[in-house]
Amino acid sequence: MRKLRSSAAFVVAGAMAIIVAACGGSSTTGTTSATVPAGLGVLSFDASFSVMSQLKGLHDAGSGLVGVILPDTTSSTRYVNFDAPYLKQAFDAAGYKSSEYKIENAGGDPAQELNLATADITAGAKVLVFDPLNSNVGGQIQSLAQSKGVKTISYDRATFTGTNVYYVSFDNVQVGKLIGDGFQKCVTDWGVTNPQVFELDGGQDTDPNAVSFAQGYNQSIWGDKTTPLSAGKTNGAYKLVAEKIAPGWDNAAGQTVFQQQYTANPSINATVEANDGLGNAAITVLKGKGVGPKKVPTTGQDATEQGMANILKGYQCGSVYKAVYLEAQDAAALATILRAGQAPPPALINGTTSPNGNAAGSTQPASLLVPIWVNIANMNSTVIHDKFVDKTQLCTDAGAAACSAAGIS
Repeated sequence: MRKLRSSAAFVVAGAMAIIVAACGGSSTTGTTSATVPAGLGVLSFDASFSVMSQLKGLHDAGSGLVGVILPDTTSSTRYVNFDAPYLKQAFDAAGYKSSEYKIENAGGDPAQELNLATADITAGAKVLVFDPLNSNVGGQIQSLAQSKGVKTISYDRATFTGTNVYYVSFDNVQVGKLIGDGFQKCVTDWGVTNPQVFELDGGQDTDPNAVSFAQGYNQSIWGDKTTPLSAGKTNGAYKLVAEKIAPGWDNAAGQTVFQQQYTANPSINATVEANDGLGNAAITVLKGKGVGPKKVPTTGQDATEQGMANILKGYQCGSVYKAVYLEAQDAAALATILRAGQAPPPALINGTTSPNGNAAGSTQPASLLVPIWVNIANMNSTVIHDKFVDKTQLCTDAGAAACSAAGIS
């Protein structure tokens, strides 16, 4: 799973009608075919895709192309294996013909992403759903779309410029909180005494989303959303040895950072990592030092196969799972509503996204889905049930006995 690099601070708003109105009219709900289904919200989506059929009337009431641009094929397999097929399933279930939507991939090239957006707008797109490779191309696409009256949805990574733009993703501060909560439970369950904590953050140098993750777990563990925190921070028995950043979410760089910190501070006996790749980087160092399972907690997110194997083998506490099929349906539903000239209901636009700190940009309406903490107890019923992680490969890597103990067979 790729490292999420998008949005920043999220605030679940109580009076979202103001935000909705600012992005185009008032919400219309009801039972007639050309209105937004009553009660549609972020909790409406599930693995059955059944809610999408309720949007067929809105599809029929709208016109024009929906263009979807995914960012790359190399940083993660998710866009090819999950996002593209799930988006297709969602649009098809909502009544779209194949000629009414396009799902393309920029191949990691910002110039190509802009070219694809330009081509979609030229072809008559009324809505663009795009996952910006960086803030620069995101701003360019948003500016172009705004000039042509095309509404936009930032998918998984936020674009903090322009108007008529929505954000669809998971609540990233909540992702961090799940990491922090899971870490603390693991410290207790593994019997870690006098926790000397080291935190390895994701690429805060390039990714505002990484800031949100760290804010979440720092609030959970230390009661302080500041990031990075100063060494020596305490909370009960916990003491922070250091909080460092892996530049650009680079796992090799993260491993070097952890190696240096663990060498300088051999008292480190509990760690927090922002994703599974960084968790594995720390685990590699710990194993090299002869540290066995259930000795030094590590954490992560993205529910990768590697992360799941580390959990089953007792080196990682858990990981945050963000079900792509929920995100795909959310984006397709929102695009269908906007294409029909309707405004999304507050239960769907349930929060906002804002740039962190002094970063430029504007607060924008967001549809924030609910992430899940995955550990041994619920792995079989989540990532295995959803076929997000290949069971055969996992049990090869973790061992048949570990899989059997977790109810995976």
